[in-house]
Amino acid sequence: MTLKIAFLAGRAPVAQTARADLIEMYGDVPPEAADVIVALGGDGFMLRTLHATKNLPAPVYGMNRGTIGFLMNEYSDVDLKTRLSEAEEEVINPLSMTAKDQSGQIHHALAINEVSLLRAGPQAAKLRITVDGRLRLSELVCDGALLATPAGSTAYNYSAHGPILPIGSDVLALTAIAAFRPRRWRGALLPKTAQVRFDVLEPDKRPVMADADSISIMDIDWVEIRSDSAIEHRILFDPGHGLEERLISEQFT
Repeated sequence: MTLKIAFLAGRAPVAQTARADLIEMYGDVPPEAADVIVALGGDGFMLRTLHATKNLPAPVYGMNRGTIGFLMNEYSDVDLKTRLSEAEEEVINPLSMTAKDQSGQIHHALAINEVSLLRAGPQAAKLRITVDGRLRLSELVCDGALLATPAGSTAYNYSAHGPILPIGSDVLALTAIAAFRPRRWRGALLPKTAQVRFDVLEPDKRPVMADADSISIMDIDWVEIRSDSAIEHRILFDPGHGLEERLISEQFT
């Protein structure tokens, strides 16, 4: 059986050149007809590819032709079909975000890495945090806060001093960004089944934006976030270089 591959690439010339070379060597089919989708770029392009192909049956195998490649495999055009047949699969669930802005409009978005709330003005944000309907923090004064999946825990979450979460741990990281009060509050680990709600306090004076994998919503009143187990993103990695190994290795660098 011939392996049918769809090659997708980011805008960078190096990614476009790699796509042209690979198509010449291995052929190309539309993503809807592919057995495997190969994404050429960085992590940002990989996230966009995963979002765009979430309803397709083919898994996604990324090769790094960008600046960041935590979700990507090393680029090589040699014996690609063997690499694809031997690749190991990781399945991750995205976060589902529902947000209401100050005009009353409701927004929906999915996030593979994290949903973040960020101050959108000169003053710190004030957030109230509720988990599964129970008030957990009546007021967090901060530059922002985020809820990250294990797959996204080494991204913005890690830069904000949040924990790295092993794949399969069934937990989410709730992390404060430059918390001012409570000053020493670093966040919390929550079960994957938790539903988290952020209410923006003083939204007119202290505007806040929400961001789900670069989908931004301005001037929000509240945001609700939960893990969506109905959506499964299938990602392929070279043997010994899967997400679990990368998450462990990242903690020793």
